[in-house]
Amino acid sequence: MRAVIQRTGYASVKVDGKTAGEIGKGIMVLVGFQSSDNEKVMDYMLDKTINLRIFEDENDKMNLSLKDIDGELLIVPNFTLYGDARKGRRPGYSSGASPAEAEGMFARFVEKAQNAGLKKVQSGIFQAEMKVELLNDGPVTLLLDSDRLF
Repeated sequence: MRAVIQRTGYASVKVDGKTAGEIGKGIMVLVGFQSSDNEKVMDYMLDKTINLRIFEDENDKMNLSLKDIDGELLIVPNFTLYGDARKGRRPGYSSGASPAEAEGMFARFVEKAQNAGLKKVQSGIFQAEMKVELLNDGPVTLLLDSDRLF
């Protein structure tokens, strides 16, 4: 599983001009899955996402997590995180999960997040053409990979 974590002032995702999800201060996470991802992987990635200390404390030091600030979470499916552009000019996606597999994994990841005790959890729509907007606060952007490749 891969994730792009972005600290937000606000973020939203629209499908066909209608808002599917939106948050205020918190984290927008783009997520991609591979076939070998399982419950343990999703638990690890969710725990990492909501407990990353990327928000400032009273001393302006990044020392607080999403949970600490009672922040909000927007989860957006993004299969292109497994795009491999090392050869040629067209990325290949063979290492990502099939759409059928990934759809179930995305739904399960969102469900896990909704049960994690956060103030607000919203999501994009799997396989939809989405328009994503955010105010990246900082900017703070981190990459996570369950295989710990980076």
